Amino acid sequence: MRLSPIVVKHTEDLLREVLRFAGPADGTLSRYFRDHPKIGSRERGAIAEGVYEYLRRKSIYAGFSESGSGPAMRRLALLGLAGAVGVDSLGGLTEEEDQWLRRVMQIDPATLPVAVRASLPPWLFERLVTRFGEAEALELADSLNRQAPLDLRVNSLKATREEAVAALETAGIVCTPTPFSPLGIRLVKKPVLQNLDIFKEGAIEVQDEGSQLLAQMLAPKRGEMVVDFCAGAGGKTLALGAAMRNTGRLYAFDISDKRLAKLKPRLARSGLSNVHPVVIAHENDAKVKRLAGKIDRVLVDAPCSGLGTLRRNPDIKWRQSVEALAELKIKQLSILSGAARLVKSGGRLIYATCSLLDEENEAIVAEFLSAQSGFALVPASQVLAEQKIALDTGDYLKLYPHRHQTDGFFAAVLERSK
Repeated sequence: MRLSPIVVKHTEDLLREVLRFAGPADGTLSRYFRDHPKIGSRERGAIAEGVYEYLRRKSIYAGFSESGSGPAMRRLALLGLAGAVGVDSLGGLTEEEDQWLRRVMQIDPATLPVAVRASLPPWLFERLVTRFGEAEALELADSLNRQAPLDLRVNSLKATREEAVAALETAGIVCTPTPFSPLGIRLVKKPVLQNLDIFKEGAIEVQDEGSQLLAQMLAPKRGEMVVDFCAGAGGKTLALGAAMRNTGRLYAFDISDKRLAKLKPRLARSGLSNVHPVVIAHENDAKVKRLAGKIDRVLVDAPCSGLGTLRRNPDIKWRQSVEALAELKIKQLSILSGAARLVKSGGRLIYATCSLLDEENEAIVAEFLSAQSGFALVPASQVLAEQKIALDTGDYLKLYPHRHQTDGFFAAVLERSK
């Protein structure tokens, strides 16, 4: 069944707005669909995937578009849609457009220049080549340019993974346990979860497996004082609260009350009562200072470039810049240093990002340790082994989509001396 010709027009209009890169693509899509409520769910899905497919392979499709005719933005929209849903699904094509699309979609990407195939900004691909070598950098780029699966975390307060898998399969949803997180489930497709009883009851939450591993590594115990320093919408907060078996005290700090507001309905579903959301002005807020030296475990999922999440947010690579990275590094070190003051003697701190770049990861940790004599690095391999997780990436947790089928993640475990 072909999609309505209006899908191409909406994709064209939406892509024109997204390619201004004035803000996150997902926000632009949400606003566009709110403004056009008559677009059906099937059409919305195709439009969104067409836009994201173009963003993923922008370098490739921009080259392909030069061989076509007609309005430039329509050509880009057609290429994104053809890559996402196939030429046969598109309605309203002229004979010339149909023939052109079929011809260019048959081009083997392996025949294209390496930099074009990577479909990454040159500065980013150069960094990956320096780190991994050209062959693996291209493999990593290809994995970043593919759509991510949907991972779920089982709320251990409400179900076991086996029970959750059984409930999903009963609902006709194909899923498998994730290889590393003991609470993770990976879905083959992306169904609407909000209508499922298991979701409404708070037994499952959407969370990438890599993100789940951060909570596993922090390993909070019953009755402890724990802080999620950059909590955002609270995915990791919920995982930490469940690991604490709803005991102790768990603070969810964030500078955005809007982000923390998104935690409230999730918190209500989760059954947790030990979580205390707190809006702070900055890492040196008086609310932070009052807890200095009192916290057993602190998680700092720092603001970062987000380049490890390109499977889900492909626009980031085109919006990010070398200049913005320099500003981020200053912020990351400041946040890490501020959060470190909370940690009690013998307590642990995890510094994490969803970045692929050394300058946001190892370099920040090294600079912190050179200035903080009271902290030492605990090898991630040791921490994972303690949690019986069969994964060894060395002194740091380093996850990559082409190796681990997760988003790109980095984490360092730091312990304050007793």
